[in-house]
Amino acid sequence: MILENIRLALLTMKANKTRAFLTMLGIIIGIMSIITIVVIGDALTDSVSGNFDALGKNNITISVRERGTSGSAMMANFPGRRSQNAKTPETDDLLTDQMIADMRGAFGEDVAGVSMSYSGGEAQARDGARYANVAVSGVNADYQGANNITMLAGSFIAQRDLDSKGNVAVVSDKFVKNMFPGGGSPIGKEVKVYRSDRIEIYTIIGEYESSDAFAGTASERDETTAFYIPLTTAKQDVLEKNFASITVIGAEDGDVQEITERLERFFANYYLGNKDWQVNVSNLSSILDTVTSILGVIQLAFALIGGISLLVGGIGVMNIMVVSVTERTREIGTRKALGALNGQIQLQFVTEAVIITAIGGVLGTLLGVSLGAIAAKVLGAPLSVSPLTILGSVGFSAAIGVGFGLYPANKAAKLDPIEALRYE
Repeated sequence: MILENIRLALLTMKANKTRAFLTMLGIIIGIMSIITIVVIGDALTDSVSGNFDALGKNNITISVRERGTSGSAMMANFPGRRSQNAKTPETDDLLTDQMIADMRGAFGEDVAGVSMSYSGGEAQARDGARYANVAVSGVNADYQGANNITMLAGSFIAQRDLDSKGNVAVVSDKFVKNMFPGGGSPIGKEVKVYRSDRIEIYTIIGEYESSDAFAGTASERDETTAFYIPLTTAKQDVLEKNFASITVIGAEDGDVQEITERLERFFANYYLGNKDWQVNVSNLSSILDTVTSILGVIQLAFALIGGISLLVGGIGVMNIMVVSVTERTREIGTRKALGALNGQIQLQFVTEAVIITAIGGVLGTLLGVSLGAIAAKVLGAPLSVSPLTILGSVGFSAAIGVGFGLYPANKAAKLDPIEALRYE
């Protein structure tokens, strides 16, 4: 019975191709809109999640900030970001080596590392006509793990480099391209770095893969890349030895949120008597949850707009089915006169409505995935299509056929066979 009804529905659609397509159009547009939004939303969510993972999903930032300011205001205490009204913390207000050592002892294996850095400002490496713009950054050994730095050659800053306070450096692949265009390994080569007040000579011990995420608008030739040197070397001529901010790397299998809360309580004890400054402890997971939630709300809003198209499409299906019932009144009367039951007549027209909306759903899904893939490529986000989304969209469109096909189907089922046979 079901197969026969499907065959009849397909024959009816074939006999009225244009009308069937126009009936599907609302469903196609509605499903296409929703699928496109879902695909783009999922792609952006995966992209954001991937970027956060690259930044370090287990990273926990501990920063000193002024009391009474928001967490984001802690950026005002960093060099180059200080506002006119922001206070500057004194040495005793900052994070000390002793605090960090106490924290390592208290947390044990829950802390995989502690990343510390110091900005040495911008400079330029030069050798005759060759040059490379650099941002000198003093770092410790754990900085690599906290920032997912990929080494291409040599090694990153190690504890022995920190202990010796040597003039060694880890440079980017773009630095190597600018300063050593002839090829060959840069490891062991010396470079002169020109600062505003002095010239320094460093021996290259490693080359890392640079990221284009923060390349800005500068050409690759003039792009500024990080020039990593030992933290002890960078701070040996600096009076301030304490830190405004550090990054704690949580254990891989640990609960980052739980460790964050424990760290917040731990460092808060050091600042109980400090009336001006306090610590701010945060992790990327909470930020990622917020961003994902915002993207989800935006997805839902656009999906609801697409739902309006589906509603209009469903009404169009119901309208055409009512017209179809009217046109086929004599056919219905003949079937009922030959013994067809009301339920069989009803099933025939519901099946026809479901077939129309299901085909519309399939076409809309294909178009939606295609548009979503194009948009994801333009946005530079990875394509992410869930099979459940596809099955759900086709199933939902078929459900629309049932919902909006019931009224005309009931109308057909209730026709009096004698009156139907008399219909001209």
